[in-house]
Amino acid sequence: MKRAETVTFGGSDLDRAGEIRANPAALAATKTDPESRAVLFWRGKPLLSLDTPATLVRLPLDHPVLRHASQDSILLGREDGAARFAFELSNWVPEDLDEDQLGGFLDPSEQRHPDLPDDMVFAELRRVMTWLSPRDAELAATGKAVFGWHATHGFCACCGVETDMVQAGWQRRCPACNASHFPRTDPVVIMLVTNGNSVLVGRSPGWPDKMYSLLAGFVEPGETLEAAVRREVFEEVGVRIGAVEYLASQPWPFPASLMFGCAAEALNTELTIDPLEIEDAMWVSKEDMLIAYSGHHPDILPARKGAIAHFLIQHWLADRLE
Repeated sequence: MKRAETVTFGGSDLDRAGEIRANPAALAATKTDPESRAVLFWRGKPLLSLDTPATLVRLPLDHPVLRHASQDSILLGREDGAARFAFELSNWVPEDLDEDQLGGFLDPSEQRHPDLPDDMVFAELRRVMTWLSPRDAELAATGKAVFGWHATHGFCACCGVETDMVQAGWQRRCPACNASHFPRTDPVVIMLVTNGNSVLVGRSPGWPDKMYSLLAGFVEPGETLEAAVRREVFEEVGVRIGAVEYLASQPWPFPASLMFGCAAEALNTELTIDPLEIEDAMWVSKEDMLIAYSGHHPDILPARKGAIAHFLIQHWLADRLE
């Protein structure tokens, strides 16, 4: 698919600087480089400037707000030869914090730190992802995903001892048994299942009313992508799949997946929905999907912009999947 890397969170060609992660001297030098910058997060929310267009904030490493950040930082990579580090400010609690809005399907809340200008806010990445440039989106997604992994993998899976962050944030090492642990990315297939002029879509409980998206599911150990596509579609809606073709991928930091977008040909159209998997599913004609994408369909809202499902359906509608 020629336009594959134009998907949100992909295609910015960030220099990840992997060769210096294990080099203490090189890392120390980047920390004193005046061109190095910090990307700040609060509970997984990146710090943005709300100017038009919105941008990911890059702070000098001596900015006062970093005194309140966690000591462990993650080397995200380099821009124009200068390092970019991610820092967490999750111990800070805003005075007007509304916990009920956090962690929802689309968190609209914004948090402002007193040490930062009023136009800088922490905002939910799922809500703002389409506002950002490819580079800003990649930096934000990387930081969010790796910090999320550290938050849930603080203890050794081999012996249970608390582990240490090493390799500039890209590894945890056990001081007791010396086991090494690396950030996890879960492979997920997401399927553009078609039959003639129609595409198969479904919805999960808790989604916004009328929103439908492509079927998706995790790849199991020992499976190929093609086998996972066939299994997931049959499990969720009882449709048998013939030919499967890879189209595009997307890093999806909610919390840490790699979405493999695939085109799949349906061999039958009758739907037998598994209510434990999804709430509803249906075939939608290209004409009806065009109306949904224009925002005027009475019964269907498309997948959110920025998600690979929206990207794939948009290109299917425009006959640009090759």
